[in-house]
Amino acid sequence: MLLFLGLFKKKKQKASSKAPHKNTKKTTHSSNPKRNHEQVSQRKGELGEYKIDIQLDQLPNDCCFLSDLLIKNPKAKSGYSQVDHAVITPYGVIVIETKNYQGTIYGGKDRKTWSVNGKFKMMNPFVQNYGHIQALKSFIDQKYHDLFVSMVSFTKRCTFKVGTEYRKIASDELIVYDVELSEFIHRKVSVLKVQHKEPLLSEEDINTIYQAFEQANILDPQIRQAHEQALKEEQAKTTEKREQQRVNCVVCHKPVSEKVKAYCMKNEKFAGNVYCYEHQKSV
Repeated sequence: MLLFLGLFKKKKQKASSKAPHKNTKKTTHSSNPKRNHEQVSQRKGELGEYKIDIQLDQLPNDCCFLSDLLIKNPKAKSGYSQVDHAVITPYGVIVIETKNYQGTIYGGKDRKTWSVNGKFKMMNPFVQNYGHIQALKSFIDQKYHDLFVSMVSFTKRCTFKVGTEYRKIASDELIVYDVELSEFIHRKVSVLKVQHKEPLLSEEDINTIYQAFEQANILDPQIRQAHEQALKEEQAKTTEKREQQRVNCVVCHKPVSEKVKAYCMKNEKFAGNVYCYEHQKSV
């Protein structure tokens, strides 16, 4: 038994010395044993992040990453930005925003808001990630500012209906499925290698950036909790506003989609009223 434990300890030490800069520790903020719907949803998100961490941990030894960074951002409503993952490679810094949605994702570069299944609206994730990147840049030297790549990861439960440019590896804004994240990072770095021949960041540069991000990361649980609460309140206001703007059928009072509303408003026979699909037939 002692021999087995000794072998296990040696294996663990060997693995940790292989990647000295990698940080896969996650901060949890809930100790309540009761699990409501919100906690279950949060747990799914944590599992998704864990799957991504496993992929990132398999990147080459000249790469390192940090996860779940909370950094100051005066331009954000809460005063902070929460960065899901920042991968530092010899050819640039890849900042990853992860989304745990299910359904068809509609969006494009010229749209401030994207949608899931044409119903649930969300901020264009690349606009959101741009804010995160700008916040990260404030902690490092300006000479590194042009080396950022924005990547947004969705689960395989999604289907993309977005601009094709987001899937072109030459782009500095890439949308990927979580299961292909490491593949796209490898491909992106390979393209940059061909373009630049020599690494853009030395080992010292990588360590400097890593340490700057690590030092900027806020670990205070109270600040993190306040940030999460501010996000929840903002989301609640958005949901309330959306509910107030929702239009119902004048007959059965069931809510209708924006598409149905637009169709009714354009059709003169409805005289400015909105009808659901079934009651349009009776007009």
